[in-house]
Amino acid sequence: MLISTRMFEQHLDWIGLRYEFVSLDEIGSHMEAGRSFTKPTAAVAFDDGYSDVYENAFPLLVKKGIPAAVFVVTGLMGTQKMQIHDKLYLLLKSAFSDARQTTRQVVELLQNADIVMPKMEAIGRMQPNAFFVMAALLDEVSQVQANRMIQVLEGSFGLGDCRYEGLASLTWEMLKEMQSAGMTIGSHTRSHALLTNESTEKMAEETARSRRDLEDRLRMKVEHFAYPDGRHNRDAAAAVSAAGYRFAYTTCLQRDPEYPLMTIPRKVLWEKSSVDSDGRFSPAMMACQMNWVFDLGSTCSHNHTLPQSK
Repeated sequence: MLISTRMFEQHLDWIGLRYEFVSLDEIGSHMEAGRSFTKPTAAVAFDDGYSDVYENAFPLLVKKGIPAAVFVVTGLMGTQKMQIHDKLYLLLKSAFSDARQTTRQVVELLQNADIVMPKMEAIGRMQPNAFFVMAALLDEVSQVQANRMIQVLEGSFGLGDCRYEGLASLTWEMLKEMQSAGMTIGSHTRSHALLTNESTEKMAEETARSRRDLEDRLRMKVEHFAYPDGRHNRDAAAAVSAAGYRFAYTTCLQRDPEYPLMTIPRKVLWEKSSVDSDGRFSPAMMACQMNWVFDLGSTCSHNHTLPQSK
């Protein structure tokens, strides 16, 4: 995520010299059967379904003959709607620009609109960094609450008529072209809801309906799912399984022994994930990333246990 085409190509070239690129279907079938690969194997995947995957990554993957997968938010496909996290980030960035508002003032604005959450006081003490405040606000709220926050902030710090082309989602035509070229298409829910913050009914709707969206449009069986923000717990894994997916992917090493194929780990790479002190691509850092060296002994920042109540 958030990577230049140049750095992405350096990642692919390094991996390609040491691993065999395969599809998620191949990895899934091996895992399902309990079989190991005879040599190191890697699969490439993209979440969220931004159009820049089609514009920048897709041509490079086709040129190199590398299979890949894209997980899309079906309710945003072919629309001008922003992802919730993008819109909240931009509104906070607008609020904090030129020191217009402090984080405390933003929190008070939300509280005055009867938006209350357990960590509100702690968030109010944060520095006015749009990304970190956005992440903290979304951490434990449902999508209904998140949309309410956006509505309140938009009333005070509107985004105007800017279109933010770089945040556009794929169109169905782009997705069909990628499918025809052999890319695996998977679901990333219908609206990028963080499943662990939602009711079991909402989980079922987001997982099952997004699968139907893809199968109706693409005339293919959809078997792969990626959890938004890697958020998963037992209820979320159960919902994904019940929706008919064979495989689901996280962004950490936390597995659920009851649903091992619904909690397959992935390594997240980005622009500066494998660079040296001068900001240049580093084979040594890339090796550490690919072997999970930086994850040894660490714990996931997300809570994968079930909430006490829904």
